[in-house]
Amino acid sequence: MTKREKLLAKARANPNGLSFAELETLLAQCGFVFKRQSGSHCVWLSPSRRAIPVQSDRGRAKGYQVVQALRLIEDSHEG
Repeated sequence: MTKREKLLAKARANPNGLSFAELETLLAQCGFVFKRQSGSHCVWLSPSRRAIPVQSDRGRAKGYQVVQALRLIEDSHEG
């Protein structure tokens, strides 16, 4: 099992259990590109050029943002 597959499994099992660094690693490994940062929000672009803003909550990823990222990841693999 690759690191990407492990992170995807961890995110799906517990969206609130991902660190912010793990979320950013997952996005990068799934083909997302870091676009910019504005304040605490980091904006990433999906392979289909859809933007997703994410932000750290004391080093943790926000669960709802992990769920949004998972949806974009799944959409990009279907198309």
